[in-house]
Amino acid sequence: MNQEIQDQITQNVPCNKGKLIGQKLPLKLKEIWAIRICLQMAKNTRELALFNLAIDSKLRGCDLVKLRVCDVAQGNRVSSRAIVMQQKTHRPVQFEITEQTRDSLENWINHAKLKPEQYLFPSRVHDSPHLSTRQYVRIVEHWVT
Repeated sequence: MNQEIQDQITQNVPCNKGKLIGQKLPLKLKEIWAIRICLQMAKNTRELALFNLAIDSKLRGCDLVKLRVCDVAQGNRVSSRAIVMQQKTHRPVQFEITEQTRDSLENWINHAKLKPEQYLFPSRVHDSPHLSTRQYVRIVEHWVT
């Protein structure tokens, strides 16, 4: 066994010692724009739509991944406002969808050929109908790094 791990076991040192736990600091405006530009340059339409919608809506990850196309769009146009029932509080939340986010969502919906009843961010895994919250966390961690 590694000496460091043995020392932790014998001294009862927590595995998350020195790590930032709990709620993280919000992204700065400069960081938001840097992530947006990186996603645009990479032509990553799904992640750009996901990122923009997350910023606009401020929804929890569990609510964001369960959005359906019909929650944000009518016909082939993305609405300027949306109302979503939160899973945790069971309260409706209304949010505005900026023009930049509407454009990225329209590009994603057209690119993925999504229908109104489908999840906005479908899973690439066949067993799951939509992106999992765990996968969403991995994507966010990738953006932040």
